[in-house]
Amino acid sequence: MTDAPADTLTIVLSQMTQAVGDLAANAEAMRSVRARHGDADLIVYPELQLIGYPPEDLVLKPALAARAATLLAELAAETADGGPAMLVGSVERDGPHLYNVVALLDGGRIVAVRRKHELPNYGTFDEKRVFAPGPLPDVVEWRGVKLGLPICEDGWLPTVCRHLAAQGAELLISVNGSPYEIDKDDRRLSHVFGIRVAETRLPLAFLNRIGGQDELVFDGCSFVLNADGSTAHRLADWEAEERVTHWAKDADGRWICAPGVVAAWDDHPADIYHAMTIALRDYVTRNRFPGVVLGLSGGIDSAICAAIAADALGPDKVWCVMLPSRFTSKESLDDAARCADMIGCRLDTIPIVPAVEAFDTMLEGSFADRDVDITEENVQSRIRGVTLMALSNKFGPMLLTTGNKSEMSVGYATIYGDMAGGYNPLKDAYKTTVFALAKWRNAHAPRLSRNPVAPVMPERIITKPPSAELRPDQKDEDSLPPYEDLDRMLHMLVEEEASVDDVVARYGFDRDAVARIERLLAIAEYKRRQAPPGVKLSTRNFGRDRRYPITHGFRTA
Repeated sequence: MTDAPADTLTIVLSQMTQAVGDLAANAEAMRSVRARHGDADLIVYPELQLIGYPPEDLVLKPALAARAATLLAELAAETADGGPAMLVGSVERDGPHLYNVVALLDGGRIVAVRRKHELPNYGTFDEKRVFAPGPLPDVVEWRGVKLGLPICEDGWLPTVCRHLAAQGAELLISVNGSPYEIDKDDRRLSHVFGIRVAETRLPLAFLNRIGGQDELVFDGCSFVLNADGSTAHRLADWEAEERVTHWAKDADGRWICAPGVVAAWDDHPADIYHAMTIALRDYVTRNRFPGVVLGLSGGIDSAICAAIAADALGPDKVWCVMLPSRFTSKESLDDAARCADMIGCRLDTIPIVPAVEAFDTMLEGSFADRDVDITEENVQSRIRGVTLMALSNKFGPMLLTTGNKSEMSVGYATIYGDMAGGYNPLKDAYKTTVFALAKWRNAHAPRLSRNPVAPVMPERIITKPPSAELRPDQKDEDSLPPYEDLDRMLHMLVEEEASVDDVVARYGFDRDAVARIERLLAIAEYKRRQAPPGVKLSTRNFGRDRRYPITHGFRTA
């Protein structure tokens, strides 16, 4: 189409997923969006849409940057057809330096390139490892409009947007790769980009990607704010959407976005549940597994994992296996069978008693002078792990592990046993969060579910005392504080980096009890280093956010 009049614009915000490293697929997806919106002036895509975000050290391969440059030039050439311009996130190599950039493509050429100035280097982000910072970016003059193009972190801090406003920017368009965290949707809207609008008195379009990428999941939640701070558009969370926005100048020559749909975003714990579901779906499908297998014990952790898997993949791709020992109660057998029936997935039963007896015989000479202790409990867990891994190897489904963050924090998980597997949906979910999710899921069928049934587990699974059932009459609270208390301690020790005295001062817990939990947290680090990945939910997940040495002697008590 010809250049749009200087007083109107049609901008399409393409909230979409990405395939990290599959540049051809990402380019084709952008072409498809453009083909659907031939009457628009501009199509905007998320940060690093051409190569996928975050690329981590993959971006250090010279061949990737070279291929990105070739494809970007091809996309630019295609805009010679007179159709919409494209704002594309990619990488740019300049001598020894590599930059995270956004490129404006129009009229058959690359009109402008702007380099990301603020490189995040905290939490899950380590962009300073792979990218060089660009200079403070100049505005881009395009079709008579002065655009400011802050890239993600450029908008989270005030410097870049203030600089663009001082340069005469009329409209800010921010492309992002902002992963989900609890409450982050409101923080972006009200406490970050809302403040940028208030500081600059400029309208702003915030565009984010969706979909899972290993331990991260992206929730979308894109939006448009007018200069007065009012919300003109909110895109859906978790779903792909191509939102057409219409802009016009007012009597004072300021750009205003016409109001559109303001989508409702998930409340708690629906947002957490969708984060787990989308992350698992993309991890399994993009790594080309035909489905998942998991141990279904009759307990709440494995029950909610089975429900998440069925919602993510469909119940036909979920294979549950009950692995009873001589300590497994009939109640657990019944609850597991009922849970699988309610979800609609396959359930097999493989007793581990013969293997346990074989190990007892094998080890009786070596263990002759020793009392029965946790070693025999761990043998049971490892037999289950070996059995499930055998099924995974033989038939191809990925093995899910089901331990929650409370257990992983204090080491109440068996390395090479119940920790064995390819992915853990509950890795960043405390036990109290698991209870909340189970109650919510029993009352709701998630809107993005591939198994929209409810309830998905017997109520007894939620209400009975948690137990590993590795010895007679075992209960988790025999050796741990009640989970409500434990999770309060852990939240402070992990998320807040608090000391033992800080925890005691806030909640009044026994100091020795908190000190014991701090010690368990420290000595379990070696286990967590060997745990499978799992979706990040909190501000401090184990792995990308919290990188502690395995060997250290510091304690606060």
